[in-house]
Order: sequence, then C-alpha cells, then structure tokens
Amino acid sequence: MQCWSRCGVSLSSTVSLGRWLWTRHSCTKLFVGGLSYDTNETVLKDAFKQHGEIIEAVKIICDHVSGKSEGYGFVQFTSESAASTALKEMNDQFLDGRQIRVYFAKGR
Repeated sequence: MQCWSRCGVSLSSTVSLGRWLWTRHSCTKLFVGGLSYDTNETVLKDAFKQHGEIIEAVKIICDHVSGKSEGYGFVQFTSESAASTALKEMNDQFLDGRQIRVYFAKGR
C-alpha cells in the first residue's frame, strides 16, 4: 500500500507536492503510547530495532517542568516498510509491564 493512502492523504490537485512530501515523512515515524513512566529511550529503541533500521530520532516525551515521562514517545525508521512492520508487530504488545499502542505519527 502506498504511504500516502495509508496516511489518509488524497493526491488530488488541491494537495501540493510539499504537503505530500511532508505527510509522506510521517509514514516512517511511529507514535508509541501507553509507555511505563520508567521506560527510557534505550529500552524503546531496543524494542523496536528488531523491525528495521531506526533513525536516531527515538524520543520519550517528558514534562518540561518535572522532567518525568508523559507516557508516550516516537520512533522513526529509515523506511516505510520497516515502520509498517513495527506497527503491526509491536501494537498491543507489552513493554516494561505495560501494553503499548502504536500508530503512524501525524504532524511534525
């Protein structure tokens, strides 16, 4: 399946090439929710790297004041196929004692 259709983007004449490329980028980036507050970026990367090459962008989102995890993060792969495989294999799996949810990331 093409990335643009999987991400819900119509390639009609109203969608500019720039927007299509921007959305296409997000098909290699996964949102990972339901993380344990103890899960760190190394643990997250190790759990996902078996599904393909990961770009250095593995990020656990933390509260800017307390520095504590917000319970979600992002993993970005070098290819759409690796991201798709990781999504299928990792969604609803357990990591650090918590069942995680994995989706294609939207936005930046």
